[in-house]
Amino acid sequence: MTNQDKQFQLTTEHSKTTITDWYCDEIRLTHTITRYDRPDKMVAGNDTDVVQLHFGLKGDYAFSHKQLNRSFDLIGGHHNTMYSKGFEIEVQPKATEIETFGIQFPKNLFVEFTQSGNECLQRFCEDMLAGRSALLSENWGPIDAATQQVITQIMNCRFSGQLKKLFLLSKSIELLVLSAEAYNYTADKKEVFIKNKTDKEKIIAVRDLINGRLSNPPGLTEIAQLVGLNEYKLKRGFKETFNTTVFEYLTGQRLQLANQYLLDTGKTSAEIAYELGYSSPQHFNNAFKKKFGITPNSVRINP
Repeated sequence: MTNQDKQFQLTTEHSKTTITDWYCDEIRLTHTITRYDRPDKMVAGNDTDVVQLHFGLKGDYAFSHKQLNRSFDLIGGHHNTMYSKGFEIEVQPKATEIETFGIQFPKNLFVEFTQSGNECLQRFCEDMLAGRSALLSENWGPIDAATQQVITQIMNCRFSGQLKKLFLLSKSIELLVLSAEAYNYTADKKEVFIKNKTDKEKIIAVRDLINGRLSNPPGLTEIAQLVGLNEYKLKRGFKETFNTTVFEYLTGQRLQLANQYLLDTGKTSAEIAYELGYSSPQHFNNAFKKKFGITPNSVRINP
């Protein structure tokens, strides 16, 4: 097995899908973007005996899973873990663009990593070892800042060879841990502010708006007007959905992007600071050091 990237495209009458795969021995990581000129039902399946970590990053869709005997109606920004020996799914897109990320663990390797884990993982493993199709959580968890950052790091991996293999393995395990941890959060969470699908879509739109304007972030008043929520519900709904505040999320995303710029471009830390909207290089330097424990310039000294 290798850990080389593989990218290919699939085209149908009404859609175009770009698929990027990374391999770390028997672990497969996959990023998929599908763009539709008309939302069209899709059927897919295979006979693999693997555990699938599924992350919906963008776009609304419904899908039915034959082996699980379940149907789901999902909004962009969700994740869950599934097992079945082979699968047959039917997907009905509800958006013009759908973006997902997934990790496939061989069954034996997944058990090795998780059989001594928390209660939900142990129950999941018991079902899997008994040959029963299983879903880790009845509630699909949100894509919080930590999860999104790990996925972004995988997609922007700059390593090669054995270092890349170790990186992909560590990040796959990190996402597994975050997914299991999210189960405890979603199991205990009581939805107080965001109780219907329309409001959930608006909170997802807030996240996407922030991600699209990291260098010129909108204020709460502007965000509230753009998505059609009052500021009170926006702030508390965002915290309820993503387990972080709007400001904390924005700060984390900007600094993660800054770190990527430092690794992948020749821009100075001052240039990056101003590009991302910091009032001064010193302000950026302090925020960066608080998050990562090192200064921006140290990233290039010790990559």
